[in-house]
Amino acid sequence: MDTIRELKKIYKEIVPEIKARLGEFRQLIEGSDDYAIYKELIFCLLTPQSKARVCWQAVCRLDESGFLLRGTEKQVRDCLVGVRFKNNKARYILEARNRFVCPSSGPYMAGFINEFEDVLALRKWLVKNVKGLGYKEASHFLRNIGLGENLAILDRHILKNLRYFGVIEEAPSSLTAGRYMEIEEKMREFSDRIGIPMDELDLLLWYKEAGEVFK
Repeated sequence: MDTIRELKKIYKEIVPEIKARLGEFRQLIEGSDDYAIYKELIFCLLTPQSKARVCWQAVCRLDESGFLLRGTEKQVRDCLVGVRFKNNKARYILEARNRFVCPSSGPYMAGFINEFEDVLALRKWLVKNVKGLGYKEASHFLRNIGLGENLAILDRHILKNLRYFGVIEEAPSSLTAGRYMEIEEKMREFSDRIGIPMDELDLLLWYKEAGEVFK
C-alpha cells in the first residue's frame, strides 16, 4: 500500500515533468492563445465518462479537419470516435462555438476570461452558462489553461485516492455543487499538509493511477 512518504517519493521523481506540464498550461492564458484555450474547452466537454487520450485524439481530428470552427453537427460527431455520448457532446461543441467563436475573427477566450478577477466566480459562470460543463469539467478546463492552482478536479481517480489517503470517508457516486466544494476544501487542506500544491497534486494522483502526466 502507498503511504504519504511513498507518494512524496513519486512526486520527487516526477516533479520536473509536472512543473513543465503546468508551465505549458500557463503559457496558454499568459500568451492569450485564444485558439489553444478553445481547444482545451472542447477537450473538457468531451471528457465525462471517456478516456482523456481518446478525447484529445478527437480534438486533434476536429482541429485537423477544421471542424472545431466550422463543422456541422454531423461532421463534429463523426470525429468523436471512441468518445461516449457523442451525440450530446457534438451539440455541446456547437453551442460552445456559438458562444465563444466569432465567425470573422475566430475564438474569443482570453479576453473574456480576463474579465473575471476571481477564478471561482469564473468557474461558477462556466458551470451555469456552458452546457456540458459541471464543476469537475470547468475545474479541469481552468487547470489546463493555467488557472487551476486552487481548484480540484474531482474525477473518480482523484476521489479514489482522497478516500485512500483518508481525506474523505467515501467516494460519492454523484456530487452536488456544495458537496464538490466541501471535498475540494478537504483536498486543499491535504495539499497544504503534505506540501504539494493543488494543481501538482492532481497531476501526481493522476500519474499514480495512469502512469503518465497528461492533461
